Amino acid sequence: MADNFESPSQTFSLFDYVILTLMLLISTAIGIYHAFSGGRQKTTSEFLLADRTVHPIVSALSQVASFISGITMLGTPAETYIYGSMYWLYGFSMIITGFITSCLFIPVFMRLEITSIYEFLYLGIVLYAPALALSAVAGISLWGSVIAIGIICTFYTTIGGMWAVLWTDVFQVIVMIAAFISVIIGGCMKLGGMDTMWQIAEEGGRVDFWDFRVDPTIRHTFWSVVIGGGMTWGTMYCTNQAQLQRCIAVGSLKRAQITLILSFIGIIIVISLACLCGLTMYANYVGCDPLARNRIDKSDQLLVFFIMDLFANAPGLSGFFTSGVFSAALSTLSSSLNALVAVTIEDFVKPFWKDMSDDYLTKLSKLLVLIYGVLVIFIALLVSVMSTEILQLALGLFGIIGGPLIGLFSLGMFFPWTNSKGAISGLVFGLIITLWIGIGALIYPPYVPKLPVSTDGCLNTSLPVYTTQDTYTLEEHQYQFALSTFYSISYAWYASIGYACTVLFGLLISFVTGEFY
Repeated sequence: MADNFESPSQTFSLFDYVILTLMLLISTAIGIYHAFSGGRQKTTSEFLLADRTVHPIVSALSQVASFISGITMLGTPAETYIYGSMYWLYGFSMIITGFITSCLFIPVFMRLEITSIYEFLYLGIVLYAPALALSAVAGISLWGSVIAIGIICTFYTTIGGMWAVLWTDVFQVIVMIAAFISVIIGGCMKLGGMDTMWQIAEEGGRVDFWDFRVDPTIRHTFWSVVIGGGMTWGTMYCTNQAQLQRCIAVGSLKRAQITLILSFIGIIIVISLACLCGLTMYANYVGCDPLARNRIDKSDQLLVFFIMDLFANAPGLSGFFTSGVFSAALSTLSSSLNALVAVTIEDFVKPFWKDMSDDYLTKLSKLLVLIYGVLVIFIALLVSVMSTEILQLALGLFGIIGGPLIGLFSLGMFFPWTNSKGAISGLVFGLIITLWIGIGALIYPPYVPKLPVSTDGCLNTSLPVYTTQDTYTLEEHQYQFALSTFYSISYAWYASIGYACTVLFGLLISFVTGEFY
């Protein structure tokens, strides 16, 4: 790949635009179909939960599609390229998450027959990340992409409800997985096979799974990824409205547990494909790193750049992969918009307007999807000023907010002696601690050593080289300020810290106040 690396960046061909447009039209058509089929989304039960008649396979594929956001498609391969394959162990953490979710949390939610549990917004990252990468590398308008994704997703979610979300997810997850596979096959064929790719990655230090150090400041170790990662994914599945709403929609506990098992298997496959993409990129650019040659600005643009380079002489394939990135954003956004509406209706509207008819509730639900869709576009503008890598930013956000929240749910479900003062105090304390660490880490970024790269194989040696090696040493970081070690705690531990602080402090306050009910 290094032989043709110095050629000018490719732009989209007519075929690429046709394929991308076709994917967006299919997603829209699915929404229109469900707006005029079945019960035509006239009840809140159908609009928000598809009348609880969803097949487990459809629900599982929808969960996988929601998991594969643009953050996953762009951030995971870049993570593997720069830091190695330790992230792959997040697949093992799904075993922990699966046990906690299916055995402890789902039975409670199914028994209560609820619609809402809660939801939180990280959708600006989801919407902005793929648009940034595509605009910088493929020449697609940044805000044109943001607005297009936001409008299309809001439209089909508004008119088609949960059924539209589910079936567009099924279509989109097929596109996303096919896009990953096409990159791996194409990249390995350039190298002469997967064996060659793996050998190059091993020699470059990218294949490393068994780091058992217990230092919490090391970004990725076996313990931080598997144990800390298990808790982080737990925040997404145990107490995340978008995921659990799909489980609730299947109608029974057994079907919900089957859904989760299938979903976790699918997610492990997706993580594996994303990491293989990262190794494939590294093996192709082993002698001419794009970041070091200033061909791209951010690591999150690596995969899109690789696609444009890899498929430069194959019109349509770049558009097909881009369709996968757009599909990832659409699936996550539609799922979350639907979930946000469910929370608003169940937790804020029904308690105060108990006599509102179901017809008005359904119309209000559709209006709320539209409003939230517009808000997400504005949130994407705020995300644009952040410089942190999107994968770490997203997972860090899950941990900071999700850890204390899963702690709050645990206090209510598993500790009957907890009172309201203890629960609220525990949540506030947990949030203070995780926000302190997370914001501190943004202001004073922790030292994270990157694996070495090379530019020795570049064809055009006259282009400037921008070093990607660390000029900022660990010793300089440690002595810069007193709290450097505290802020250096790996983002993978945020959820566990938030959970522990919330539960322990919540129980302590409950015992001190002594008002148990």
